[in-house]
Amino acid sequence: MDQHLKVFVTVVEKRNFSRAGEELHMTQPAVTQYIKIFEREIGTRLLERSNKYVRLTQAGEIVYHYANEILGVYKKMQRLVDDAINHTNGPITIASSYTFGEYVLPKIMADVITEYPDLHPSVVIGNSKEVANLVLNHQAEVGLIEGEYENQALTIESFDQDEMYIVTSSNHPLQQKQVVSMREISESCWLVRERGSGTRSAIEKMLLENNIQPTKKLELGSTQLIKESICTGLGISMISKWAIREELANEKMKILQVKGFPYKRNFSIVTQSPYQTKAVATFIEKVKNSKWKLTNET
Repeated sequence: MDQHLKVFVTVVEKRNFSRAGEELHMTQPAVTQYIKIFEREIGTRLLERSNKYVRLTQAGEIVYHYANEILGVYKKMQRLVDDAINHTNGPITIASSYTFGEYVLPKIMADVITEYPDLHPSVVIGNSKEVANLVLNHQAEVGLIEGEYENQALTIESFDQDEMYIVTSSNHPLQQKQVVSMREISESCWLVRERGSGTRSAIEKMLLENNIQPTKKLELGSTQLIKESICTGLGISMISKWAIREELANEKMKILQVKGFPYKRNFSIVTQSPYQTKAVATFIEKVKNSKWKLTNET
């Protein structure tokens, strides 16, 4: 069944029986025979084919979705068995939210690769919801998210704390005040991330806790875009300490002095299976004990 799934997925992705055969080192008739047998086992046609194209049927779309999951689980099983008799090595797919993935993870990755040169990590960046879904669908073996997230099918373990500050451009009028009130914050234009983002969730939670309803909000698709917009004087936002270090050092941004800040949230590790390859277990251990953690800073 594993080989039939692999042939089917390859045909779909190559959109051609001959190209799939080249990829799999099989003849085109052998590929065709595999697909016929697989369709007979499933009980329906999965592909519409002509001389010009290969296209999924409605049933084929369902099978393709789950075939990728099954192959992912099968590969993980093989790696677990291999790990039982070998040292830490092989591929590992990591999904990370933007703040951690862009500002902290590269430092950890450099340490991991130096210590374990036989590890071959690949990294996918997305918002916290996207990261959790990648782990849930077996497209990533471990996820790193920010803020709060709940899913009973996932194991979510906090490993570090993040500090977030309200920041403006250096010449923003609010910078003239020694302490800024919540009312003044509510009258400013707030720049926020898209829904599903851990940073967006943290901002909304903070605003709710302080009974703040900003008069204007602008939704922007990345932290970098928000930072650039702040520097132009477009508005204010609450951003992780990790993401604004350079701008603070260059005095392109300044922190507002607001009672109750910095606002704190957790960074968390997300996994699904209780069984982990040595590669995954090693990576998680390095993340938990990294010198780059905020709680390890002096």
